[in-house]
Amino acid sequence: MPESFYATGFKRMFDVAAATVLVVLLLPAMAAVWLAVRLVLKSPVLFYDTRAGQGGRPFTIVKFRTMACPPMLGDMSDHAQPLPDAQRLGAFGKLLRRTSLDELPQLLSVLVGDMSLIGPRPLPLRYIPRYSRRQATRLFVRPGLTGWAQIHGRNSLDWPQRLELDARYVEMLDRWYAPLVDLWIVLSTVFHVLWQALTGQGIAAAGSATMQEFLGSTTDNGQ
Repeated sequence: MPESFYATGFKRMFDVAAATVLVVLLLPAMAAVWLAVRLVLKSPVLFYDTRAGQGGRPFTIVKFRTMACPPMLGDMSDHAQPLPDAQRLGAFGKLLRRTSLDELPQLLSVLVGDMSLIGPRPLPLRYIPRYSRRQATRLFVRPGLTGWAQIHGRNSLDWPQRLELDARYVEMLDRWYAPLVDLWIVLSTVFHVLWQALTGQGIAAAGSATMQEFLGSTTDNGQ
């Protein structure tokens, strides 16, 4: 677990200061997105989901909703199933994801301490027992809005690559150059968000509307 002053103290102070400024500056944009979602997708405007935070503790992540409410396949019996995500994600939702505007409410999670601006992305609780010991080190730190894996491919990476990048980031937090790494991630994220908005690259895994289910590591080998 990272024990440097930067990881245990200064990083949190920076999160609070930066998130406060960003919330103030982006409040008009958040209001505009809220109104657009309300008009296009109707209520509810926000999407809530339980994710694993630091230490594996559950917390509620909040995003602007990008998918239509799930109509059911078949009749209204107990066997009816919701439509697949790909069929519920329309052009408007894809636009929100391409521009990362759906992620803006997570700035509030940074303010309350559930998340950091920079760290491994928060993943579902059900993934925790599927991690190898090395992959589980991603839970040593607060999950982030952006991170080392996000600037190296985001959802275009397969799970082993993505989780290994998360583990490397946790290791780097104890190095003297950790602040420089976070600065590089911030600067790279600006570029990647713009590139992603123009090209759509990195938003989803191949053959998936978002990211395929993480089924676990095939080997652990003590790492």
